[in-house]
Amino acid sequence: IPQDPMDFEWSYWIEWGRERILWLLAGHLLVSQVSRLLVEKYKPWCLMVYGMAACWLLLGIKGFAVILLHAAISFAVAQFRLSLLTWLSSLILLSTLHIPAVEEAKRKWYDTENEYYLLLFTLSVRGLFCTSFSLEYCWHGPAQKSCHSFLWMLAYVFYYPTFHNGPLMNFDEFSKQMRRQETFSLKTNLGILIVGVIRILFWWCLAELMIHLMYIHALYSSAPPLEAASYWALGGLALAQVLFFYVKYLVLYGIPALLLQMDGLKPPALPCCVSLTHSFTKMWRSSLITLLICRFAYRYIYVPMGGSQSSLLGMLFSTALTFAFVSYWHGGQSYLWYWGVFNWLGVIVENGIKRILSISLIQDWI
Repeated sequence: IPQDPMDFEWSYWIEWGRERILWLLAGHLLVSQVSRLLVEKYKPWCLMVYGMAACWLLLGIKGFAVILLHAAISFAVAQFRLSLLTWLSSLILLSTLHIPAVEEAKRKWYDTENEYYLLLFTLSVRGLFCTSFSLEYCWHGPAQKSCHSFLWMLAYVFYYPTFHNGPLMNFDEFSKQMRRQETFSLKTNLGILIVGVIRILFWWCLAELMIHLMYIHALYSSAPPLEAASYWALGGLALAQVLFFYVKYLVLYGIPALLLQMDGLKPPALPCCVSLTHSFTKMWRSSLITLLICRFAYRYIYVPMGGSQSSLLGMLFSTALTFAFVSYWHGGQSYLWYWGVFNWLGVIVENGIKRILSISLIQDWI
């Protein structure tokens, strides 16, 4: 049965995975386990060198140089220890990814469009990692300088399991866990690997079944079937789409999460099933997209701007700023701004109703 070809993301990453990325992840696993067994103290640097080599192999010398340049600029700006300056630098670097002349120049480095897109996706995600390191650097005192060296930044930025598509670990979590030296058991790790691989294969097979049998995305790309469908059918299609999105990311984020576990790190928890989520706010706290961009936006935008601890206007502003960044990071097209506004309104309405229902008079009436 031919598969639905309209889900670009699944087709793109599965193609890259089969060709090279899964093999490079297997290489990372081998280097990680050998370094944990023989030279635990030097594990971060072994993995850094491997990540750099994998980046060079996939993206070429020019792609590698651009990522290194972004990291160097971020580190240099962080030396001023000004969060606002760090944010300005990060947004400027992010904006360079969408300058037509720069895009055209980068396209010429590669033979295929897929290779250029791999560089684009990698630079977008690396931008979050560079910003995380730089902001943590700004927030910590000079006494912790050795923990925030350029070498540690490179170990963080070039950590391969999260290199192309996330998920995100903030720098403090990464460095603390990477420094921690634990008793290494090859037998325990082998058990974790076998169970993890079985789970991922199950999710992978389920995603393949959905994309070969359900044709959700093909239906969405054609107006007549949608116009002819009842509201119940449209609701079912919408649910089917988010369920496929959920299963897809159990695979795409499950693989790096398993490798993080094998490296002795604690991966971000995989999201709960969307069918079990009834709260709009909870959806944003535990959704798939939260594993990458929203965990970042919550720690580095929402909380520093006051978040739920500030006044009503302050909370509205910090939430709006969070969704604005999420929309801009995804590309800033008009439909993304609409998406951000409606999600912002959903969170605000739900929180507003919760505040009203928490009034003692309303509770007594209920």
